[in-house]
Amino acid sequence: MNGRNVVPLGRVLGIPVGLDYSWFLIFALLTWLLAVNYFPHEFHDWPPMLYWEMGAVTAIMLFASVLLHELGHSVVALRFKVPVRSITLFIFGGVAQIGAEPPSALAEFLIAIAGPIVSFVLGAFFTFVKPMVAGIQPLWGLAKYLAWINMALALFNLIPGFPLDGGRVFRAIVWAVTNNMRRATLIAANVGRFFGFLFIFVGVWQMFTGNFGGGIWIAFIGWFLDSAAAAQVHQVMFQGLLAGHTVSQAMSSHCTAVPANLTLQQLVDDHILGGGQRCFLVNRGEDTVGLMTLHGIKGVSRTEWPTTTAGQVMLPLEKLKRIQPDTGLWTALQLMDRDGVNQLPVMTDSRVVGMLSREDVITFLRTLQELGA
Repeated sequence: MNGRNVVPLGRVLGIPVGLDYSWFLIFALLTWLLAVNYFPHEFHDWPPMLYWEMGAVTAIMLFASVLLHELGHSVVALRFKVPVRSITLFIFGGVAQIGAEPPSALAEFLIAIAGPIVSFVLGAFFTFVKPMVAGIQPLWGLAKYLAWINMALALFNLIPGFPLDGGRVFRAIVWAVTNNMRRATLIAANVGRFFGFLFIFVGVWQMFTGNFGGGIWIAFIGWFLDSAAAAQVHQVMFQGLLAGHTVSQAMSSHCTAVPANLTLQQLVDDHILGGGQRCFLVNRGEDTVGLMTLHGIKGVSRTEWPTTTAGQVMLPLEKLKRIQPDTGLWTALQLMDRDGVNQLPVMTDSRVVGMLSREDVITFLRTLQELGA
């Protein structure tokens, strides 16, 4: 998820946890549905305010269950030394941002199945708790709902369509049989698209048979599944196009170098507006010491451009992630995505030999397409 759209909650097991802004919408909607439908249907004699209080508590407990589900994936991923960048709760539940592909089909299977297992355990736990709180209606209603919803969450996620957990389990099985992760991903993603279209069809049918609210929600979930699966198909195809190509083939080896004492005003006037360039190496004498980007310039007030030098606002070279010319292009893009940057210096030993940006990769892909490669 986009970090600018996430409200941070803290860290669990060292993993950043946050709320996407869309979560507040589903929290309000779920609280309302519980307060006006579920609890009044189950319990007829509660004070009106209690329905709303229990609706809010139940919605929070549901998302706590979703968080535990995602932590299940994350703990197993960490055991296989697969990095977990973040966990984000959003309108469709939650997502753990896994920072790399699992090292094997077995690892993929165990990481994927961990979440549904956690949900099944939570469902069993709340089923076990129900008789213990039978004399306290609000707690009994809460336990009943959480037992049902966690079981439903586990079963839904086991649908064998990527990117659902069941789709990842299915991908792991196909991966183990074919010994080809890309082929397994394409098969699982296309199965995911099938289920997405199926949900859309069922949702539209429900809408035309009188269940408009439920139908539109089912169709919306189907659209989300199809979009996510289609994105995975495109990613695999993109990865296939870049396979076998290295950074040296796409990088720009003519990155302009500017002196560290050049003012930002001179940089903008002479090189950016005058030359249309967007990224610069900063030199002190013969040595490259940093990288200057438009983002760094925009962080300085315009009134300070005439007196601020490139050396004062550059990104020091020693703090930058860097890649080598023989690094695979797909690996380089993954590094950019993981670190949230749009370009990386390409270095041999301690010497900068070029720059690689996302635009360079796109241009390289267009060239491949023009050549029919």
